[in-house]
Amino acid sequence: MTTTPGATAVRASVAFLKIQEFARRPVMDQMRLRAQLEAVIAVITAELASASRIVLDASDGAAIVVLGDPSGALRAGERALAADAAGLPLSVGINHGAVQLADGGKGDDGMNGDGISVAANIADFAAPSRLLASRAFRDALADANPGAETCLVPAGVLTDPGLRSHELFGPDVRGLRRRQLRFAALAVVAFLAFLAAGVAYRISLEGPEKFFGGLQAKAAGYLSAGLSRVKFWEVPPSQIAPPFRGKAARDKGRG
Repeated sequence: MTTTPGATAVRASVAFLKIQEFARRPVMDQMRLRAQLEAVIAVITAELASASRIVLDASDGAAIVVLGDPSGALRAGERALAADAAGLPLSVGINHGAVQLADGGKGDDGMNGDGISVAANIADFAAPSRLLASRAFRDALADANPGAETCLVPAGVLTDPGLRSHELFGPDVRGLRRRQLRFAALAVVAFLAFLAAGVAYRISLEGPEKFFGGLQAKAAGYLSAGLSRVKFWEVPPSQIAPPFRGKAARDKGRG
C-alpha cells in the first residue's frame, strides 16, 4: 500500500490487536475468531467519539486509530485483553506516530504510516494476553494527561525489522492493585467520617445522656428479640448418654 501524494500525515495513537497464531489455525477457527474480534471492537470503541476513531482490518487482527485521545486508546487495548477469557487469544501493541491515507484508500479501508507499523511490530513482540506500549505513546499519554503515564512501567526493548530499537512499557499491575487498595481505604475512612459526623449531630440535638440511653435501650431490645427466637429443646432421659466409667470404676462395681 503506497501513500497518497499530498496526503497530510497526522499523529495518532494506534492500538493494534493481534490474534495469536491466526495464520496457523483452520479456516473455520479463523472465521470464528474474526467474528469475535469484530464484536469486541464494537464494544471497546463505543465510548470513543466516532469522529476520532478509525478501525482498520489487518491480516491477523485489527488496528484502532485514535485521534487526540491516548487515554482512550490505552483503555481500548486493556479492555480488549478481557476477551481472552471468552476464547479470543490477543496481544496488544500501542504506539503513537504518524498515520495518513494510503493510495486509493477511503475511510476505514486505507491508512498506513509509522504509527500503525510500529504498533503491529509491538503486538508481534508481546506475549499472549499482554499489552505493550512504545516510549512515543507513553510520552503522548503524559502530554495529554500528566500523571497518567505512571501506570506504564519499563518492559524491555524491541528491535523491529527495520533494525530500529523501541523502548517498551507495560501496565503496572502491582501499582494498579495498590491504587485499588488505596481507594478502598479512602472509602472506609470517608464512611467512618460520615458516620462520626452523624453521631455528633445526633448528640448535639439530643444531648449525650439521651443519645447513649437510647442506644442502650435499642441494644437491649435487639438482644431480647434475638433470644426470643432461640428455641431450647428438652432431651428425654432415654437419649442421655450414660456417664463414662473407667476400668477401675467398672471393677469396683463388679466387686
